[in-house]
Amino acid sequence: MATYNKRGYKTPKEKEEKLDTNFIEDVKVDEKDSTTAGVFNSLDQTASKTEEFVAKNQKYIFGVVAAIALVTVGYLMYQKFVAQPKEDEAANEMFEAQQNFQKAVDGTKSDSLFNLSLKGAEGKFGFKDIAEKFSGTDAGNLANYYAGIAYLNTGKYDEAIASLEKFKSKDAVLSVLAVGAIGDAYSQKNQPKEALENYIKASEMNKNDFTTPRFLLKAGQTSLALGNKADALKYFTDIKEKFESTPEASNIDALIGLAQ
Repeated sequence: MATYNKRGYKTPKEKEEKLDTNFIEDVKVDEKDSTTAGVFNSLDQTASKTEEFVAKNQKYIFGVVAAIALVTVGYLMYQKFVAQPKEDEAANEMFEAQQNFQKAVDGTKSDSLFNLSLKGAEGKFGFKDIAEKFSGTDAGNLANYYAGIAYLNTGKYDEAIASLEKFKSKDAVLSVLAVGAIGDAYSQKNQPKEALENYIKASEMNKNDFTTPRFLLKAGQTSLALGNKADALKYFTDIKEKFESTPEASNIDALIGLAQ
């Protein structure tokens, strides 16, 4: 049977299979030319060396770790069972001494009460013993300040200086008052140069409207007594210009007149 093609009809050609070049298998990259491969190779070598070091020195490493852990635990145990109980005991001992000190400051039999605060009463330690027996505690440190002021008020100026120099504090007021009190002790010992040095130091510490004009005034008065009018004028002028609303500024014009 004959087959006729329609006019214009062409026999379709078989489709050629095209190679998908987007995915190429079995492509080998020379390791020497691969940066990534080099990095991983380097990491493998480093890890291997680290493992070797740990294996060789594991006893030493474990010993260091154990020592750190022991020190940490020891510190925490010390704080809980030694330092804190000692701090609590010192604070308890301080109560009676502080009561006597406050009464002395208020003007009730001041000399005898200052002495009681120093030596102790009612079976409790005074500031002197607290400072010595509880050295290293906050209460022991504070006892040095109280003792210094008590000594200062009872005329024991060398003891006052020694106690106040042991007192260390970050408190913005007490730290300044301690230095100023050392200046007062030197002033009472008739050592104006040493007194002035401490008054200046106190006036420059933690500047505020309470302590700064107080010790600027003492620095100015001491400078005036030493004949250093120019320095005295500077201290008095600082009070007038910077602390005009404080009690120290009330008669400052008269002092400025003396210094001019």
